[in-house]
Amino acid sequence: MEVLEEQLKVLSVSRRSRPEEPTYLLDVVLQPGGPLAVSCSNFSVRLHDRESLRPLGEFLGHSGPICGVTFARRSSDLLFSGSADGSVRLWDVRRRGSNAVQTFGSDSTHSFCSFDLNCSDALLCAGTEQVDGEDSFLVFWDRRKAGADPLGVYSESHSDDITQVRFHPQDKDRLASGSTDGLVNVFDLSRGAEDEALLATLNSDSSAGAVCWCGPASSRLLCLSHDEGLHLWDLSRLDSDQPLSLFSAADTRSLELLPGGGGVDYLVGGSYLEEAELLLVVGGTKSGELHLMSCDGGGLRLLRSLEGGHASTVRCFLWDAQGEALVTGGEDAQLLLWKPGGEELTTGKKETMKSQSALRLKSRPHKKHAYQREKTT
Repeated sequence: MEVLEEQLKVLSVSRRSRPEEPTYLLDVVLQPGGPLAVSCSNFSVRLHDRESLRPLGEFLGHSGPICGVTFARRSSDLLFSGSADGSVRLWDVRRRGSNAVQTFGSDSTHSFCSFDLNCSDALLCAGTEQVDGEDSFLVFWDRRKAGADPLGVYSESHSDDITQVRFHPQDKDRLASGSTDGLVNVFDLSRGAEDEALLATLNSDSSAGAVCWCGPASSRLLCLSHDEGLHLWDLSRLDSDQPLSLFSAADTRSLELLPGGGGVDYLVGGSYLEEAELLLVVGGTKSGELHLMSCDGGGLRLLRSLEGGHASTVRCFLWDAQGEALVTGGEDAQLLLWKPGGEELTTGKKETMKSQSALRLKSRPHKKHAYQREKTT
């Protein structure tokens, strides 16, 4: 952890990429052991050189906003993207600009707002928006089967948009899901039926946004809410009388985290850095400043603030342990690479950014409904 903190202290912008058609970036992933970085905006999946961020091509095909991208672990040339158009698409990054290799769909009424692939690369799961004002669904596919028909659905555990699904990094049958109904559910899919598979229902006290497995053996769960709340739970305590909550903040904007006593305007997300045994949480200000924080049972602690990069809200980040670099993307349409002692080299033509209000019109923010049922912790 001390080594990582020293690396963070000397980060500066090394590479900068802007698309010709500005649109804010929603997600970014790195090819496992490969030379590619992938970013996605509303309807486009873009490939970049990992070191220079130079654009290398894009995949088009979704007819609705994209909700995320992920690489397969064991076949790192395979890239998945999910969309509100009700599909999860599989791309081969060696065939740039080509059509999807495979498309996974379900009922025509389903619009996806989250998806993930398990650690064995065999099982896909997508979370839907609320359907007909009543139910939302977790849809499952065996990605190895050519037919792409769903294996089945879970329909009873959430009553509103399922904003996040995250498989456990090591356990192929463990799944966490978060929703605007305020619930975060944990499942053991090996148990089969939904009521038997549901291991725990956790209360986020608000509309759940991001969920992240973390801690020793990924036994903890981080939840960030849409109104900047943060909850850290220890699931190793499920079979004990100890409380699951390690730390909870209803609104992190009220915490005095920054020098001079200020706070962050929003949370970008969280990521567990296994080698450093550190849960990294990134927050920011509307002007584009980034604040890197550690999170544990004692709360949030500021590690480093980054300035001079983004000009507006940051939407995604990841830490590249191999390259000792931070990658960030935001509403200013920029993809930035931060490295220790980096000397900035601009890639791509600089263009006047569209106003933040114009960019936001392209987004589809999740609805926040009143909670409709009893929740337990």
